[in-house]
Amino acid sequence: MKKQSGIQCYLYIFSLEMINNICICGAGTMGSGIAQLAARSGLDTILYEVNGEVLAKAKKTIDANLQMLAEKGKITFDEKERIYQRIRFTNNVIDCTSDIIIEAIVENAEAKIRLLTQLAGVNNHEAIFATNTSSLSVTSLADRIPQRDRFLGMHFFNPAPVMKLVEIVNTNYTTEPVIKVVSDLSQKMGKVPVVCKDSPGFIVNRVARPFYIESLRLLEEGQISLETIDSLLEASGFKLGPFKLMDLIGNDINYSVSCSVYEQLNKPERLRPSSIQKEKVQKGELGKKTGKGYYKYN
Repeated sequence: MKKQSGIQCYLYIFSLEMINNICICGAGTMGSGIAQLAARSGLDTILYEVNGEVLAKAKKTIDANLQMLAEKGKITFDEKERIYQRIRFTNNVIDCTSDIIIEAIVENAEAKIRLLTQLAGVNNHEAIFATNTSSLSVTSLADRIPQRDRFLGMHFFNPAPVMKLVEIVNTNYTTEPVIKVVSDLSQKMGKVPVVCKDSPGFIVNRVARPFYIESLRLLEEGQISLETIDSLLEASGFKLGPFKLMDLIGNDINYSVSCSVYEQLNKPERLRPSSIQKEKVQKGELGKKTGKGYYKYN
């Protein structure tokens, strides 16, 4: 071992062949989607969630998603059963021992640090840890956890089984072998990995802020309806307009990312979060997952 940045780093030769199993912590929309994706890629998968109701919902959602894939002929019904059987559902953190652990819980730095520290205590010095944060500083998290040399961001996009991009976010602590094996794993899972250094919003959320915020600004000023904005941008080639996309992502998540990027970049006026979206969050109108956002859903 050697000294690096004032800490001791254990050096191992990481390779994709060493990754036989994976643990996803957090069984919400993103976490359950990543677990489904991992199991479909052939990995023995642990899905951990402390909330029993959320875990039960994840079981039903994954089963229903796989059933739909089988009915559409994307997988066979035998494959559907094999994929589902690869997933072990648990609410006990002691069960979270794996070659790679992906944290996908609430966007709260303190909660993430507590969980990552717990996970370090139940895993060995070869385990790799990743956070699926979409906006928090990966470096700030790394500063406060014991496994910082084997820790990075692995930012999936919603819905995880469908969206191809994964941002691999490294810090000054992250070792090159860890970056390489996580990139290779992303490809095995059918994703396109893009490696970047930790920065506010990383790549996609940094670039996407004006897409959402300028659209919201037009709505605030009463210039145009949200339906018209969505229609115009979809006619220009976007698969979804900004308001439909915010409803899909969740207004709570989207607003949180906007606030995080705004704060980290020293509050530039052009990136000021929208009062309209803040009000949506306060009312619980979060989009598809609550049945109402900018649009109503059955």
